[in-house]
Amino acid sequence: MSRIGERKLVIPEGVTAELNENVLTVKSSKGSLTLDINKLVTVKIEEGFIKTSQAKESKEANMIQGTMNSLINGMLTGVSKGFEKGLEAVGVGYRFNVQGKKIVINAGYSHPVEIIVPDDLSVELVSNTEITIKGIDKQKVSEFAANIRKVREPEPYKGKGIRYKGEFVRRKEGKKAA
Repeated sequence: MSRIGERKLVIPEGVTAELNENVLTVKSSKGSLTLDINKLVTVKIEEGFIKTSQAKESKEANMIQGTMNSLINGMLTGVSKGFEKGLEAVGVGYRFNVQGKKIVINAGYSHPVEIIVPDDLSVELVSNTEITIKGIDKQKVSEFAANIRKVREPEPYKGKGIRYKGEFVRRKEGKKAA
């Protein structure tokens, strides 16, 4: 039995949740998110809570119930508080520059790399080596942060590259002189 799937999710103040057939819509002042509910799971909205249950008992329904519950919880958190992910550039000459809806990254290449920010996300420049990505959809925030990190992943010898804020990069020992 799924323990995550059985938890009741509290709908925060200022957030409305609607269920039309198999589509759940969560709205607030920050925006709205929708989710297609799997046929193996039933969702009930009652008295400020959202509860998921299995349509019929099976191992697959048990797994999907926990997944749907976690996705709905992420939606409620996103429209009420929002999500953010921090990135930092480590290395000589590595830096970020935000120009409107575009990020210009200098990461040791012969040319600066330009990445266009999606409309539903915002990027804040903390310093020239740190940025913060903010949005209401956890998956989009994380995916965009991963795409920026892919420009120059941290390497294990000197630790240079673009990394998540607080990420530990395991360092390797280089060659030793004989």
